[in-house]
Amino acid sequence: MTKQNEVFKSNAMTKAWGSDETGFDAPRFWQVFDRHTALIKDVSLHYVDGGMGAPVLLIPGWPQSWFAWRFVMQTLVAQGRRVIAIDPRGMGDSDHPVAGYDMATIASEIYAFLHQTEVLAEGPIDVVGHDIGTWIGYALAADYPDVVRSLAVFDGALPGITPPPPAGIPDEDVNVKTWHFAFNRLDDLPEILITGRERAFLTWLFSAKSVQSHVFDGPTMDEYVRVNTRPGALRAALAYYKTAFSHAGLAQSRKRAQDPLTMPVLAYGAQYGVGAVLFNTLNQIAIDCRGGVFAGVGHYMPEECPAELVAHLDEFWRICGG
Repeated sequence: MTKQNEVFKSNAMTKAWGSDETGFDAPRFWQVFDRHTALIKDVSLHYVDGGMGAPVLLIPGWPQSWFAWRFVMQTLVAQGRRVIAIDPRGMGDSDHPVAGYDMATIASEIYAFLHQTEVLAEGPIDVVGHDIGTWIGYALAADYPDVVRSLAVFDGALPGITPPPPAGIPDEDVNVKTWHFAFNRLDDLPEILITGRERAFLTWLFSAKSVQSHVFDGPTMDEYVRVNTRPGALRAALAYYKTAFSHAGLAQSRKRAQDPLTMPVLAYGAQYGVGAVLFNTLNQIAIDCRGGVFAGVGHYMPEECPAELVAHLDEFWRICGG
């Protein structure tokens, strides 16, 4: 880690987070974890790494960053794992290039990252994804099965693979969960409406799609506003949706699903998120799939129910022989 990164970590982030009402203690966290960057071709990928033991890669979704995994990370390290939480291109503190948001490109980039940083020194690793991290984790496992020992995914749907919702006007609950898929694909309008109003937008989004909304306290919102107001952040976030739901993106996903996943897969949705949709999807394209639904939580499972999530991961990994 560079000295510049050290200063950013110890001053800016610790000052912003402190010890908040959710129980996250930033100074203690940074005694265990460090920030790094890896240059993959011409894209700088930011990641947070800590602990010793068998490595696990955590992949976040929109509109978040590696920070969504903070509670999970601390518990996994305490249980004897090395934890690497990555910001894929266009997320968090990674670069925000103009193009390259198809899943083949993202997966190949993370594959190169795993080799360059020697995360694969002891062999294949466990991969965990949430939201868009579910898309990325699935693409990585499908395209590079030799590096993924197991795949665990939480509260997402796979574009081009998960069956679309029935036609017609959605009810209020479904509308709250799905409106942004169409909105994020529009040209110009999201930038017009969100730019300069990021905090209000994110506050509404986290409140509407969560049940345990207390986890999105002031310091947490400060961090998410920070990463979502970085130059190019909004454009990159929208590019994920525009690319995934383009004709080419959907075709790429459908082609990928023609070959079933061979590694063990865990797939859980949230009761107030996608429900059983994720398990039902993965159960059709994986030879060995377990999962179901977490009761009483919303979409943001790594923050709303980290202890339950880790408990299911532990059981899953034991079954996998880890």
